[in-house]
Amino acid sequence: MKYHPAIDEVNNREDLCGAIRKYVLITPARNEAAFIEQTIQSVVCQSVHPVKWVIVSDGSTDNTDEIVRKYIAKYEWMELVRVNEGKERHFAGKVRAFNAGYERVSGLEYEIIGNLDADITFDKDYLSFLLSKFSDNPRLGVAGTPFRERSQQYDYRFTSIEHVSGACQLFRRKCFEEIGGYKPTSVGGIDLVAVITARMKHWETRTFVEKTCMHHRVMGTGMHKQSMVCFRGGRGDYLLGGHPLWEMCRSIYQMKNSPYILGGSFRFAGFVLAMVAREEKCVSADFVRFRQSEQMKRLKQFIMNALVGRID
Repeated sequence: MKYHPAIDEVNNREDLCGAIRKYVLITPARNEAAFIEQTIQSVVCQSVHPVKWVIVSDGSTDNTDEIVRKYIAKYEWMELVRVNEGKERHFAGKVRAFNAGYERVSGLEYEIIGNLDADITFDKDYLSFLLSKFSDNPRLGVAGTPFRERSQQYDYRFTSIEHVSGACQLFRRKCFEEIGGYKPTSVGGIDLVAVITARMKHWETRTFVEKTCMHHRVMGTGMHKQSMVCFRGGRGDYLLGGHPLWEMCRSIYQMKNSPYILGGSFRFAGFVLAMVAREEKCVSADFVRFRQSEQMKRLKQFIMNALVGRID
């Protein structure tokens, strides 16, 4: 399949109804040779192609770069940026890689910017579906869909549709610039911080459950590993300003999932130990107040719904 400039010019032009069609994608990738070709094929097959898609190979030592180069020869709107592995051995490195791609789109004309993981796939109308949501709602700042791992998907009783997963986050350009882009943290949660900051600045954020994407890298398959993931998740929630009551309820709820009992217990233990140690939070006091206020409103609504039998 060859790249056709005339076709892409039509694809990326706003139509008479004012639909948003100009977007860019950035994909940080480190050793994603097992999955990235599927992701590339998903983007190539989209009904609307991006103005530019920058894939940032962050110190990859496998065949990631070679796979990407094969497609760059066919599609001029794709670009590979190679950055050498830095000192960061945590989630801050992903932000550094994203920003390397962000620099490559700085002079382009676009309305939407997307952060796309290198291990997800979706149907051919996936991105045009999300673009249409921005066209429909001028206050929509961040949009995405749920992701699935095998047969599992988030339970939206405890995961608000206002949160947008980092697997594929699309931002209105003005919103992304107002929040100052992604903020590096050593504990992760860069997607969560971005979405909550957008709401703090009065943008709407939304996960649209009508579609899903598939996440192919399944994390934490061993019992011990899963428990440690839960422990780090609880610690991370504290460092990112979570409310203790919310975390307790979330941990209890998680006990029904594998690893049964242990997962929720480790999660709450991670939160409590960080709280007792008074570890320094990664976010501002204003962020903490805003996030905890949202959590208490959601918890109150959850309890009210449960009392009136609206939750199965």
